[in-house]
Amino acid sequence: MAQSTGRTETITTETASSQEISDERQDEPVLSLEGIEHSYGSECVVESYSLEVYDGEILTLLGPSGCGKTTTLRLIAGLESPDAGEIQLHGTVVADSDRSEPPEDRNVGVVFQDFALFPHLTAAENVRFGIDDWPTDERDERVAELLDLVGLADQADAYPGELSGGQQQRIALARSIAPEPDLLLLDEPFSNLDVDLRVEMREEVRRIIKETGVTAISVTHDQEEALSISDRVAVMYDGQLEQVGIPETVFQQPTSRFVAGFLGHASFLSGTVTGDHVDTALGRVLRDDVGGLVEAYDSTEVDLLVRPDDVTAYPATGAETDGEVIYRRYLGPTVLYRVELDDGETIECMHNHSDRIQLGERVGVRVTADHELAWFPADQRESADSAD
Repeated sequence: MAQSTGRTETITTETASSQEISDERQDEPVLSLEGIEHSYGSECVVESYSLEVYDGEILTLLGPSGCGKTTTLRLIAGLESPDAGEIQLHGTVVADSDRSEPPEDRNVGVVFQDFALFPHLTAAENVRFGIDDWPTDERDERVAELLDLVGLADQADAYPGELSGGQQQRIALARSIAPEPDLLLLDEPFSNLDVDLRVEMREEVRRIIKETGVTAISVTHDQEEALSISDRVAVMYDGQLEQVGIPETVFQQPTSRFVAGFLGHASFLSGTVTGDHVDTALGRVLRDDVGGLVEAYDSTEVDLLVRPDDVTAYPATGAETDGEVIYRRYLGPTVLYRVELDDGETIECMHNHSDRIQLGERVGVRVTADHELAWFPADQRESADSAD
C-alpha cells in the first residue's frame, strides 16, 4: 500500500480511485467537482478538491463536525456558490466562480435532517408535491409506486404527525425521488432517529435507493453508517478530501493517520524494518503481512496500524507477559481491553464477551490479524499529532 506523506499525495490517491472507477464503467460521471473552494468570510471551509460520482452509486461524505461536508452538499444543491472551481452535472457546468444555476434548475433532490414534510399534507400529498405538473394518471401512478416501494401504501392518507420517525423519513425519501432527480442528496439522514431505528433505516434507505437506481450522496459523521450504506466513502478533514474508496479499502488501508483513527479504534505499534520482518514490542511481524513495505524503508522505523480485532491478549506470567490491562469496557457481545505495553505503547484488543481478563492483570499480547496490516513512516508522527 502506498503511503501518503501529505495532503498532495492524499488528493492524488483520491483522483486515482475515481479514475479506476471511470475506466471500469466507461461512462461519464453524474457529478464532477473540480477544484472547488468555498469560504465564509475569512474562514475557508472547502479547500480546492475534486470528486466524481457515478451513475447508480451511493457515495458518503464522512468527517467530523466543521470539516466542510455539509457545505459541499449545499454547493452541489445550489444553496451556496463556489468561490473557485466548477460543478458539473452530466458534463454540464451548473456552477463556477462566475455563475450558479438555482437549485430548482439542477434536478437535484434533497432529504433534510428534519425531513421537512408539510404537516398539513397527507403522506400521498407530500410525495405528490414535486410532480404536481405531471399528467394526472402518471402522477397518481408514480405516487402509488413510491408509497408501495417504501412500504407505506396503507398510510397514504396519514398526516406526518401520525407517522413514526422512520415512516416520516421514508415519505421524505419518496418525495425527493418522485421527480426522478439526476442526483439525490441526504443530509445526516438518520440523525433524528432513535439508535435502534437507525440500523433498520440504513438498510431500508439503501434498498430503496438501489431499487430506484438513483445516484445518491449522503453526509454523516457516523463511521458505521457510512461504511454500511455506501458504495464509496469520501473522508473529509479540515475542508479537504483525505481519501476516497470502497468502505473495505478505506477502513483497512487508510492513507493517513487521521483516516485510520477516525474510522474506528486504531492503535499504532512501532517497529523497525529488519530483513523479512518488522521487530516490534510484541515480537516479529512478517514483512509479507505488511502491505507495500518497499525496500526504501529497510532499517527504518515504521508504525503498524492494528485494530482491536488484529491483536489478542491472554493471561500470562513472567517473561511471557507484554503489558498490563488498564481499561476494560463490556459491550455485550464483546469486551474492549486497553493494554499498556512495557515499552509505554498502548494497544486495544477486542475479545468475546465470555473472556475474563481483569483490570490490572498482566497479559501477553500477540498480533493475530488475518490480513495485510497498513503502516505509516515513523517520521509522520509529529505532523499527525499536530493535526489532532
